[in-house]
Amino acid sequence: MNWTKRQIMAIALARQIEDEKSYIIGTGLPLIGATLAKNTHAPNAHFIFESGIFESSPLEVPKSVTDLRLNMQASVLWPQYRYFGFQALSAERNNIDAGFIGGAQIDPYGNINSTCIGEYGHQTSQFSGSGGANGIATFCDTVILMKHQRRRFVEHVDYITSPGWIDGPSGRLERGLIPDKGPRAVITDLGIMRFDDNKRMYLAEYFPGVTRQEIMDNTGFELNTLNAVQSPEPDEYLLDVLVNKVDR
Repeated sequence: MNWTKRQIMAIALARQIEDEKSYIIGTGLPLIGATLAKNTHAPNAHFIFESGIFESSPLEVPKSVTDLRLNMQASVLWPQYRYFGFQALSAERNNIDAGFIGGAQIDPYGNINSTCIGEYGHQTSQFSGSGGANGIATFCDTVILMKHQRRRFVEHVDYITSPGWIDGPSGRLERGLIPDKGPRAVITDLGIMRFDDNKRMYLAEYFPGVTRQEIMDNTGFELNTLNAVQSPEPDEYLLDVLVNKVDR
């Protein structure tokens, strides 16, 4: 079957989800990837949505986390303050495995900017801001979704909306953040990045039809690609479920 970049990203995202573990899911591609995982290898995964909904079994992928279709068979419909309290408490108890976030810029340590381009107060572009992303990045491991472009993968983000590893192994601890929670992976339309022992990003996988050089050319900082491997072609069964059941 033919596949698109968006579809291989959704499949890569679904691979990050394990059965019987809990994840915070946002609007867009995370909803599609999470639903794919639920319909294939992780039927007992638990999904928490930023709108305060815990679990649900919608008949089709909702348009957003506020879509009323998401309420179907939900076990909990929380007010926002309870959602945020559960998020903070889960950091201590390790109840949440990871959350999925995105942004406009990312640096080598996984710090995310979704606030503005340019110096804050004198910015040239303004974005929607954190939403729930800062809370997720503060209290949970994260999987980050980005379009792979040099202007997005930068040496220094213009504003840290959602903290990554800050500037290395001790960066979070020195700033009063939970030291062992942080970015786990970055999934783009070109491949999958992870973080080494120094908490710096490296290329783990490049998607079929993509080269290491293409990824380096679209990254605005030095990226280790030496041990990267090519991802397998998308499985036809997963594509069939994705196209005909999940993302119709």
